[in-house]
Amino acid sequence: MDENDFDGPDLIVAGAGGGLAGALRAAQAGLSVLVVESNERFRRGNNTSMSTAMIPAMGTRFQRDAGIDDSPELFRADVAKKTHGDFNEVATESLSAVSAELIEWLADSVGMDISLVTDFVYPGHSVARCHTIPGHSGTAMLATLVNAVNAHDMIDVMVPARLVDVVVTDGCVTAAIIETPDGREEIPTKAVLLATNGYGADPELVTQHMPEIASAIYHGSEHSRGDALRIGEALGAATDYLDAYQGHAALAMPSASLATWATIMHGGFVVNRAGERFGNETTGYSEYAAISAENAPDGAWIIIDERIHEACSGFQDFQDVIAGGGVRWGDSPAELAAEAGISPEGLARTVAMTAAVASGDESDAFERTAWEAPLTGRLAAIFIKPALFHTQGGLRVDAHAQVMRADETAIEGLYASGGAAAGISGHGASGYLAGNGLLPALGLAYIAAGHVAGR
Repeated sequence: MDENDFDGPDLIVAGAGGGLAGALRAAQAGLSVLVVESNERFRRGNNTSMSTAMIPAMGTRFQRDAGIDDSPELFRADVAKKTHGDFNEVATESLSAVSAELIEWLADSVGMDISLVTDFVYPGHSVARCHTIPGHSGTAMLATLVNAVNAHDMIDVMVPARLVDVVVTDGCVTAAIIETPDGREEIPTKAVLLATNGYGADPELVTQHMPEIASAIYHGSEHSRGDALRIGEALGAATDYLDAYQGHAALAMPSASLATWATIMHGGFVVNRAGERFGNETTGYSEYAAISAENAPDGAWIIIDERIHEACSGFQDFQDVIAGGGVRWGDSPAELAAEAGISPEGLARTVAMTAAVASGDESDAFERTAWEAPLTGRLAAIFIKPALFHTQGGLRVDAHAQVMRADETAIEGLYASGGAAAGISGHGASGYLAGNGLLPALGLAYIAAGHVAGR
């Protein structure tokens, strides 16, 4: 393309979730941006809005103010430990290096009310490094991004519209093919950021790459159809970690809202219909989804007390569980068991056993060591089912979030972020750390925008 003939946006962002961070950073650098989004209800229907707004970052001023010593090196060590050494080292290094800058940019430039979660440390993280906003609300986080995008005169948003192909000429991006209700249009551009999430809404791909979670409820955007994967592969892009995903063991029913895993980290536990625990819940909510699907196929219950209920009341998702009638109470294990449909004998034994373990009088058969305190007084049960939230594997990217071919050359001008890119959680579900979805969603988009501006 002759530079003088170019009349399209400098960057097209496909997906109005975490990719909006890339749109904003590019616009702030003086670039013209077009955001393309297929879901008219994206403010509440994409994976960013459905998240708990947790972003891990290392060495932030919020950590310094809390007296927490952290570093990118420590985070990378945590990722290596959780994934047993098999993880995307390139993306992990880039994201850990930019994480503090990203968080402080979100606070200072985008206007997010960022704070550090300090009342407990999520499984796998060595220190408190998960940053969030009031209510831990992904919907509120996305709303802040959308408002900033709408206020910027260098950004246009096209909804509903779907990016269906990318034109590459002589190894470089030259245009994008956009599908709207009125037909298809080829829009010239110098760069495309694929931020369309993964393929969790495609049952065939899920069954192919992650059969152990294929029978679980899918709790993600219906528009996560694998668009980026298909577009990238058609252009010769390499893929990595396609079996990786984030599950969640605690989709509360009947509201289909998240019973935050903070219920567990504050001392709650999970039982089946027989009132028995079946694993170490603190290994992580992602891998526990498959464990729960195997051991409690008809659903399980989180057991908590009033102390934990109060500690989790600041989570918007937990408030939604309460509002949906998902929390049942009993003055004793027997009364709670009758209310929830759990074996009273089994629940009584488990409550007594966990109290002894939490008090240090016995060791746990499942080797769980994180028990904040024994449960006391009135008890509550939350009925939960396992869910698939989003896939974590995708297109291979370099340190600048550029999409790579199998020969390690970059497709110039093509970028991927979030679930469209190969993430940092290794294989399967066990390598997932809290925030491993949002950090690549926002972070790779932020990195991509910086590289586009530099080009």
